[in-house]
Amino acid sequence: MPDQDPKRHHDAVSPPRLAGHGRYDYSALPHRPVWAWPNGARLAVYVAVNMEHFAFGEGLGAELAPGGPQPDVLNYAWRDYGNRVGVWRLIDLLDDLALPASVLVNSAIYGYCPETMDAFRARGDEVVGHGRTNAERQGILAEPDERRLIAETTAVIAAAEGRAPQGWLGPWISQSRVTPDLLKEAGYSYLLDWSMDEQPVWFRTRDGGRILSVPYPQELNDIPSIVGRKDTGEDFAHILETTFDEMVDQSAKAPLVMGIALHPYLVGQPHRLRPLRRALRRIAGRRDDLWITTAGAIAAHAAGLPEGTIS
Repeated sequence: MPDQDPKRHHDAVSPPRLAGHGRYDYSALPHRPVWAWPNGARLAVYVAVNMEHFAFGEGLGAELAPGGPQPDVLNYAWRDYGNRVGVWRLIDLLDDLALPASVLVNSAIYGYCPETMDAFRARGDEVVGHGRTNAERQGILAEPDERRLIAETTAVIAAAEGRAPQGWLGPWISQSRVTPDLLKEAGYSYLLDWSMDEQPVWFRTRDGGRILSVPYPQELNDIPSIVGRKDTGEDFAHILETTFDEMVDQSAKAPLVMGIALHPYLVGQPHRLRPLRRALRRIAGRRDDLWITTAGAIAAHAAGLPEGTIS
C-alpha cells in the first residue's frame, strides 16, 4: 500500500544537486532588507553607452544583415557609423536631457577615435572597462591571457583618464570561471555581466574576497532587442517606457536598479534616436522622484550600506 504521509515522503526524497557557480546564494527579493538610494529615492536609473571598436576583416561583430565572406564591409561600416555619427547625436541627446552616462569602452577606442572619449570626459561621465575590442571574447581565454586582457585594458584607460576604472563589462558579456577573481585582483570593485537581479549582489571571490555585481540590462538593451529580436526603434522605446512605469511602482516595495544599455551604431540611427529621445525625456521628467546616476555611483552607495543589507 503506498505511503500516505506526504511529510515522510518529502523527507525521504532529496532534490537533485546541479552544478553551480558558488558566487552567490539564492535570495528572494521580497525577503530582503528594505533601504533607499540617496535622498530617499527607491529607483536608481543609469544609462550605459557602449563604445566599441572592431577589427576589419576578422573577429566578431554584431550584424545588421547576415555577413558574407571577410572583409564584411556591410556590417563593419554599419558599426563604424556609431563612432563617426551616432555617438555625437547620442551625446547631444544626453546633454539636452542633462543625463549622466556610464561609458563602457573598448580600450581600442582610444587609439581609433579618442575625441569621442574627450567628449565624455568633458561631460564628467564615468568610464567602465569593456575589454580591448568587441571583436574578441574574453571568456574563452586561458587565465594568464585573460589576466593580460584585463591589465592591458585597464592600463590604457588609466593613462587616458588619469584613474583606473572601477567597473567592468566583458566584451560580449563573456566571462570565464575565474573572471570575478581576476577583476577583484586587478583592483575592480564591481562588474556588470550578470543580469539575474534588480539590486546589487555581492559575489564571492577566491581567497575570501568579494566583488559587487551591479544589474546590467539584457531586456533594456538595444543589442538583444533590435539585433536579436528585430524590434523597431518604436518597440525599443516602448519597452523602456513600460519598464520604467512598472519599476517606479515596484520600487515602492524595494529599492531597484534600472539600467539602459545603448550602442551608438544602433540607437544613433535617426529613426531609432527619435523614439529613444521620447523615452528618455519621459524618464528625465521624473528626476525628482528618482536617482538618475551612474553604475559606479550605484556600486559605491551599495557597498557603503551596513553589512548584511546587500545579499
